[in-house]
Amino acid sequence: MIFAAGLGTRLKPLTDTMPKALVPLAGKPLLQWQVEKLREAGITDIIVNVHHFPDMIIDAIRANEGWGCNIVVSDERDLLLDTGGGLKKALHHSSIQPFIHSPILACNVDILSNIDLRALVRAYEVSGVSQLVVSERDTQRYLCFDSTNRLCGWTNIKTGELKGKDGRHLAFSGMQILAGEALNLLQQMKEEKFSLIDFYLSVMDKVPLQAYMPQDYRMMDVGKIDQIEQAETFAESL
Repeated sequence: MIFAAGLGTRLKPLTDTMPKALVPLAGKPLLQWQVEKLREAGITDIIVNVHHFPDMIIDAIRANEGWGCNIVVSDERDLLLDTGGGLKKALHHSSIQPFIHSPILACNVDILSNIDLRALVRAYEVSGVSQLVVSERDTQRYLCFDSTNRLCGWTNIKTGELKGKDGRHLAFSGMQILAGEALNLLQQMKEEKFSLIDFYLSVMDKVPLQAYMPQDYRMMDVGKIDQIEQAETFAESL
């Protein structure tokens, strides 16, 4: 699944007239970069959620025949559900039902990286547990992992806030593979709108959520308008 429903407020004024997912980067929209990376890893069944300028995204997918993939749209135009709520709604889509007990790889549309997705999938297959892609980059908010690399908490080092237990601080990279047991718990969430991070913190004592740190990892969050030029250079280097 590709999370593409965000408002993209940090990319204004571009997102005053287009969705974040269609912001062009080195000649291709952000959504295309993500779809092609998934396709290259052999992942061709994709669901994309939409909210901001939803018809523009739907039209782009149709016009480009899904960039070689089978893309299904989860429509959130009535209410933006955040990552957790968005994935929960997507799981109820008729096209997903046959695969409801299969693992799901989910990623943010605005994060570019050199991650080897096949290696990530292998890590899931070997461990059999959910994988959260993390790095050692500097930030203010970190996921906390215990000595076995299992999620045990979250902290904001600027404010001192801590949820759960402290541990090794690693920065979340907006990508994960969720195992069936985690997806079952996700569907049981009573809230309609919530983030995946909040979900993880609520179930980390029930199911293992493991840190996955890619080798030689480089990533960039294309979140601000003044980063577009830098992001284009980064994208072309991948």
